[in-house]
Amino acid sequence: MSLLVVGSVALDSVETPFEKREEILGGSASFFCAVAGLLSPTRVVAVVGDDFPEEHVELLASGGNDLEGLQRVQGRTFRWSGRYLENMVDRETLDTQLNVFETFRPQLPASYADSRYIFLANILPSLQLDVLDQIDAPKCVASDTMNFWITDAHIEALKRVIARSQVVIVNDEEARLLSGEHNLVDAAESIIALGADRVIVKRGDAGAMLFDQEGIFWAPAFPLRRVVDPTGAGDSFAAGFMAYLARTDDISPANMRRAMIVGSATGSLAVEAFSVDRFRTLTLDQLQERCQAFAQLTRFSPIAL
Repeated sequence: MSLLVVGSVALDSVETPFEKREEILGGSASFFCAVAGLLSPTRVVAVVGDDFPEEHVELLASGGNDLEGLQRVQGRTFRWSGRYLENMVDRETLDTQLNVFETFRPQLPASYADSRYIFLANILPSLQLDVLDQIDAPKCVASDTMNFWITDAHIEALKRVIARSQVVIVNDEEARLLSGEHNLVDAAESIIALGADRVIVKRGDAGAMLFDQEGIFWAPAFPLRRVVDPTGAGDSFAAGFMAYLARTDDISPANMRRAMIVGSATGSLAVEAFSVDRFRTLTLDQLQERCQAFAQLTRFSPIAL
């Protein structure tokens, strides 16, 4: 089924305690495309400047992704620079240059109006609403946000986005800020009360939690020997999650839980290399193998007391 992502395409400069890379492909839509194209070809709505390398365009188009909605305008592409601390979890932003992304207004090609699965990546909530108004009858809308939008200036628009979303994806800090609740169970219930069907709370190296009418499901983080670059892990999770739903065209509670594992698998793969490099040669069999490894993490025989 048709899958659509609306988000950012950027050029990132990333520094870790071990290595540094300059002007590599980044942005939520970039990670989403690199992952989702393996499972379900994706329609892309984003903006880049006239300095955006053609090699990156070719990568975004791989897997049959549709780039009709990728706007190319005069100016410099969105750039972000950051440094990860020794624990490879905490990071500091060194520089943000919105450039052409500052005036980005998502305009969907007419052919995108029938998109059924929608991922609204982290952009201004009012723009997320504009996108939804351009879609005829979506089956599953997943929306992301960030702390910056959970403010008095944007909260009402954000609440309207949540009310029109089947899935809200936030990290634990955002869930607490949005709900005013410290306990994540209470926080998720408060967000669902705003109109969402379910909430996914990402917890980094503590995994991700799904809250819905069936209860709570926890997908663990995959234990890795080495993390190379955590950038894009959350967007890669969302891509695996949504692409699996689109591939199976099934949004039942049971399939949502399977999609959580696929998302956790793609998120764990993303951090094994800089940028989207891990997905350049990833095969469906390799992704299947990682998903099976997740199953082994929590498999045990019945317990008799």
